[in-house]
Amino acid sequence: MSYMPPTDSMFLLAESREHPMHVGGLQLFEPPEDADENWVRDLIATFRGNDDVSPTFRKRPAEPVGTLGNTWWTYDDTIDFDYHVRHSAVPRPGRIRELLQLVSRWHGSLLDRHRPMWEAHAVEGLTDGRIAVYSKVHHSMVDGVSALRLMQRALSEDPERRDCVPPWLLPSRQRSGGRRSGLDPLGLLRGGLDVAQDVAGLLPATLRIGNEILREGDVTLPRAPKTMLNGPVGGARRFAAQSWEIERIKRVAKSSATTMNDVVLAMVSGALRGYLLEQHALPDEPMTAMVPVSLALRAESAGKADAPSGNSVGVIVVNLATDRESGPTRLEEIAYSSKKAKKLMGGLSPTQILAFSAVQMLPLAMSPVPGFVKYTHPPFNVVVSNVPGPTKPLYFNGARLDGLYPVSIVLDGQAVNITLCSRDNYLDFGIIGCRTSVPHLQRLLTHLEDSLAELEAAWG
Repeated sequence: MSYMPPTDSMFLLAESREHPMHVGGLQLFEPPEDADENWVRDLIATFRGNDDVSPTFRKRPAEPVGTLGNTWWTYDDTIDFDYHVRHSAVPRPGRIRELLQLVSRWHGSLLDRHRPMWEAHAVEGLTDGRIAVYSKVHHSMVDGVSALRLMQRALSEDPERRDCVPPWLLPSRQRSGGRRSGLDPLGLLRGGLDVAQDVAGLLPATLRIGNEILREGDVTLPRAPKTMLNGPVGGARRFAAQSWEIERIKRVAKSSATTMNDVVLAMVSGALRGYLLEQHALPDEPMTAMVPVSLALRAESAGKADAPSGNSVGVIVVNLATDRESGPTRLEEIAYSSKKAKKLMGGLSPTQILAFSAVQMLPLAMSPVPGFVKYTHPPFNVVVSNVPGPTKPLYFNGARLDGLYPVSIVLDGQAVNITLCSRDNYLDFGIIGCRTSVPHLQRLLTHLEDSLAELEAAWG
């Protein structure tokens, strides 16, 4: 067994039937020209015959599940591939609509804690001939950025390569803990020291940030207006996905002297405004978004060799300016708010960023308390994550990657999650929502396009 860090066990403790805590992804592939009708079946058979599974995909909560299992990882020597790797097909007429309905259903079901907590579905039957792969893994094992990295390592830039293997057969980058049969005293000591550092960093970080908020006076705080998107959620999900050309977003960002992230948030702002106007539910106050920031990516961009991995994510809160009718005005206010929020994090260490983020996320931890979501304001209205993906065309044994759509988590008080991933020349949006709280979720896709078109018209 190996010690489970608090950031991992948090996702196990927070999970319930209504709140599955796994992250997923839907990939679309164009089969190679030499693929026959048995190509997918033969590929799956090959994968199931290889037992060289990385430690990340062998670990599960220790027995008894639910108590000790929230503190220690144990590792399975044998993997039941018939359970974890599944061969499926979309029903007729085999449109993307039917595929998204399957993903909605799969993503709403819990992972089995008595097994390593991951599944992969290879899906045939699409009328356009493409192959889909839906996979999900518990957030206690990896975060969205780590999951995307594992997926990318399974692919190749060479369309002629035929020895690619899926992510669970790749060696893990993080082997601390390993597959051990007993307790790890040194690991426990290191974990305890990390926790102590987090606690010690909370007070000075809070005092410094509080001082800057009082001095600046216009920083977006974690208190948002209540909307129909911020009530209790059920266990059923609905998933929608679509791609946009990166060049369109880059042109708007360059013309408006903002960033691509700002333009994406402006697209989301316009989409939420249009959707809630249709539902006669737009609040008078501006809505806000929680935007995760990967500490691993920040460290890598700064050239640090000891970049954190696994669940290492900070958050900022950004004003979406949904009370403004003009798209360009919303973009300007979003860019200003985002710049202010990032300035607060600029001088903080990774430990202090985690502490600062924990304070902003604290209301979410209270959401299971009966009546808390109903009678209090949410800290923010929606989660918007932008995950950097591959910049060149990628292939899996000759099959070209043609879509990379993240599937994330919704919680009580946060009934919609919008996550996007860059892929070659596209941004692939994945929107997951509570099936009951968010009717006609797919309408958000139409409003995203309308919002981008408005920005293009204004900024040329």
